[in-house]
Amino acid sequence: MQKIKRRKVQKYAFDNRDKPCMRVKPGETFQIETDDALSGMIADDSDHPTVQSFASEHFARLAKATPGLFNPVVGPIYVEGCKAGDVLAVHIDWIDPWRYGFSGVIPRIGPLGDSLRYKECAEGYVHVLEHLPGPSGHTRDGTAKYSETLSWPLEPFIGTLATAPEREVVTSVLGQGPFGGNIDCRDICPGHTIYLNSYNDGGLLYVGDVHGGQGDTEFTGIADETRATVQLSCSVVKNKRLPCVRIDKPDSIVAVGINLPMEHAVYDATRNLMEWLAQDYGVTPRDIYVRMSCDPAFRIRTYQMVRLGTLQHVVGAEYPKSRLFDAVTPVRKAAARPAKKAAARRKP
Repeated sequence: MQKIKRRKVQKYAFDNRDKPCMRVKPGETFQIETDDALSGMIADDSDHPTVQSFASEHFARLAKATPGLFNPVVGPIYVEGCKAGDVLAVHIDWIDPWRYGFSGVIPRIGPLGDSLRYKECAEGYVHVLEHLPGPSGHTRDGTAKYSETLSWPLEPFIGTLATAPEREVVTSVLGQGPFGGNIDCRDICPGHTIYLNSYNDGGLLYVGDVHGGQGDTEFTGIADETRATVQLSCSVVKNKRLPCVRIDKPDSIVAVGINLPMEHAVYDATRNLMEWLAQDYGVTPRDIYVRMSCDPAFRIRTYQMVRLGTLQHVVGAEYPKSRLFDAVTPVRKAAARPAKKAAARRKP
């Protein structure tokens, strides 16, 4: 199995001029080791690790650039058979977070970054979380230890997943769009398939910014930031263009909206869901439009609402497959793995 080791490849932009760091075939499983969003805020995985502060030379060096050298990604990964004008389907098998993650407060960042009432919420602070293995012996089903008295299950996901745009270079910290990017969507997680437009031959996939978990909105701008090992594979949907990122979950589908202000992101996500259901499930636009108001199963998921530079807000419009009768989406058919592999991956 092909594997890219941590820091062997480290990029800070989605650039179609980058030389591919890996070439894979559709359905081929591969692994990537990712760095944390601040490139080593926790220096080691010992029992008493060295932790960088937001006043450290390490952070100052990253922040000196414009935009800052945050959110390192691995890529591009070239998927054979994927052409410009196709859709790249990314299947996530599992994610193993590193032993430690960190959260906290970046000075003057976040909704309370200029607060006089809550000054401690505007000052730099790093909080270390320990990731403990679960029943499998890995952290993929483990626990996040927040303090001696508080823990919760890890829910790891990929915060930055993108294909290289066609005619511009965007940074991995601020880049967002139909190609994906830094959208911190907690549904980009194991067991789900993520659909991204391909604007270049090979798709040119970038992966990074894994989180051990995240609350809705990522309110402070820092979730459970961690290094990780990710196992995934890709397939190709030929000759299709999407308005934005789509997510296929076992029991539901999610259409993503990226915009400012938040209500415009919601409008975009719902329109994107309407288009998906009309084109691939045969649901009429008026039908789903009405259902969005009266069906309690319809949900808006708030993923990212961070006050940082030009970052936009990210939401998802979600609808259960059980409400879609026996319709089958052509996208899912086209992106399906061989039957034997699909069956094998369903095993615990």
